[in-house]
Amino acid sequence: QVQLVESGGGLVQAGGSLRLSCAASGSIFRINSMGWYRQAPGSERELVADTTSGGSANYADSVKGRFSISRDNAKSTVYLQMNSLEPGDTAVYYCNAVLALLSGYKVYRNYWGQGTQVTVSS
Repeated sequence: QVQLVESGGGLVQAGGSLRLSCAASGSIFRINSMGWYRQAPGSERELVADTTSGGSANYADSVKGRFSISRDNAKSTVYLQMNSLEPGDTAVYYCNAVLALLSGYKVYRNYWGQGTQVTVSS
């Protein structure tokens, strides 16, 4: 019923930039927050950044000043601009949305994308 489709991952050298995109589609009533998480091998999934429908944003300390999250509510799309990338940013990046479906009781639940690999070489 809901799809989160990510794009924009890849291989980049340290100091470079990448831009991730994630578009939500399906029988969506309303999207509350959208954001990005990442998971490196052997590590737990962690929040990178998220943003509410009103535009407020929250960042992990490790990416503050380097990453910027933005959202196009009309397109149900969230972006993550990643600058000054470091080898420690290497991970699979997952899009997350907290949303309610058109059907049912309008309960807000977590939905995840399939993940996109970001690799930063030194």
